Amino acid sequence: MAVLHSKDLVNWRMIGHVVKDLTNIGPEYKYDRMNRYGRGVWAGAIRFHQNKYWVYFFTPDEGLFMSTAVDPVGPWEPLHHVWAISGWDDGCPFWDDDGQGYFVATNFANNYHIHLFKLSEDGRELLHNTDTIIHQYKGSEANKLYKINGVYYFFHSEVRHEEGVDVRVVMMLRATHIYGPYEEKELIHTHGKEVDREPNQGGLVQTVDGDWYFISHQGIGGWEGRTLHLLPVTWTHGWPIIGDDTDGDGIGEMVWGGNTPINGYPVKVLASNDDFDHEVLEPYWEWNHQPRADKWSLVERPGYLRLYACQPIEKDNFFTVCNILSQRAFRTIYNEVTAKIEIGGMADGQEAGICHFAQTYCTIGVRQQNGTRILKFNHLGAIVWGPELTGNTLWLRSVWNIDGINRFEYSVDGDHFTSFGDAYQLSWGHYRGDRIGIYCCNSESEEGYMDVDRFYYEAAGSLQVKCR
Repeated sequence: MAVLHSKDLVNWRMIGHVVKDLTNIGPEYKYDRMNRYGRGVWAGAIRFHQNKYWVYFFTPDEGLFMSTAVDPVGPWEPLHHVWAISGWDDGCPFWDDDGQGYFVATNFANNYHIHLFKLSEDGRELLHNTDTIIHQYKGSEANKLYKINGVYYFFHSEVRHEEGVDVRVVMMLRATHIYGPYEEKELIHTHGKEVDREPNQGGLVQTVDGDWYFISHQGIGGWEGRTLHLLPVTWTHGWPIIGDDTDGDGIGEMVWGGNTPINGYPVKVLASNDDFDHEVLEPYWEWNHQPRADKWSLVERPGYLRLYACQPIEKDNFFTVCNILSQRAFRTIYNEVTAKIEIGGMADGQEAGICHFAQTYCTIGVRQQNGTRILKFNHLGAIVWGPELTGNTLWLRSVWNIDGINRFEYSVDGDHFTSFGDAYQLSWGHYRGDRIGIYCCNSESEEGYMDVDRFYYEAAGSLQVKCR
């Protein structure tokens, strides 16, 4: 459950994570199962109340969880399991002027009925005897509750048949009482994923100057995942209009550019470089399922990330390799990742290198057998073998463009790189985009390790950095 921070709603940085141990959600997240692709945290909500930050989220199988923190960087309180239930998602808390807390959520397993509960005083429990259905429509989810100028606003999205196609539409209900009766309005026209990328899940934000914006993700499902929109909001007759109301019908249209809401802050690129000089991982790194704590270290060899090899749950199944460490791959006109690795600690049967993965995968790495290390390219089991490697230091590089066409390269001196393997199309997978990362495994034993000296990610707009 990643936490991001921005000063201007455009430039963001990752500052931490709410959940320290994924197995606190459930055992299927553990490295010996790795059985929660696409079924982890769904559409959580963060709110500030009583001088604390509150996060609530559902997983579709384990139910509702929450945590709080004084500082969003952390530490976050140990995860609290509010409700063990399946088939629910997209919950959001709301505290009224009198301090009473409420919680809105969708039961997607029961025809997308949206329920409103009261919260206990400490916010840690739902008062189930207050359960009230306040809305139902095909695909109704993405819930948020607001009280603006004394009026309750219930934001959600739903699937409607418009202009001959099913599209996800952003809706708002409003009432003078939290239980209604509500009147309804569409906030922005959506014409299909290929036309406007379907802005839908998100929320309203007001700046200190009083301007309103809508932050939302795209629903197109491209290889980059669900990227972020920031759209202007204007208020007309007590309703928010998202985008530009060009034809005056009271419903907005998609806009593709605008001014930064708050000036004076530098441009940031989320992709980040790492020399592994710290004793804790930077927040932009994320593990693929809960890692084996005894199989990685930042302190055994200061200045390096040491990844020990462990056996996959299933031989030759990349998605069962534990302790894969990755960042998000971004869709810009040019992306280049270079990792400098030390392979002198490898053992027979071990493989180590860099990877792309989502619903498919592709790797470039080193395989050792009978004491000999050989370069290896692997795309979904289609393998290309390269030259024998005699040194202990290797540079591996991934380069991709705005279309997500990736090429791997390698170097034995850090200066001269050689292309290796076929082109690979980055892919969408499990409600998220492609990941670029580091992996290390051994199909025969629990032997061997790899040391990562540096991992540099250069995206369009970031500084030009060489990995030497």
